[in-house]
Amino acid sequence: MTADQLAMYAGVVLSLAFSYVPSADGWWANLAVTHKRLVMLGLLLLVALASVGLACAGFATDLGLTIACDRAGVVGLLQAFGAAAIANQVAYAITPQSAAKSKKV
Repeated sequence: MTADQLAMYAGVVLSLAFSYVPSADGWWANLAVTHKRLVMLGLLLLVALASVGLACAGFATDLGLTIACDRAGVVGLLQAFGAAAIANQVAYAITPQSAAKSKKV
């Protein structure tokens, strides 16, 4: 799995989780739209940093990730992070939101 694929999958999965997981209703519904976007962005950054950590620790190839622990690998992961942020916001925008989740603007 490439950095682009990992990042885009993470973006969509996080978006779908916050749209459909019932246990996230309480605190997620109380967040303003800007804060929701920042939480998702922070979680995507956590996935990107974990990917770099796995690559530098030598576990990336064991997990099927084609991320290198070098300058080119980090630059590629940053580009993938940008793509993931876009995928995350698009997926969240097109998934249905319950009235409780979308009430706060």
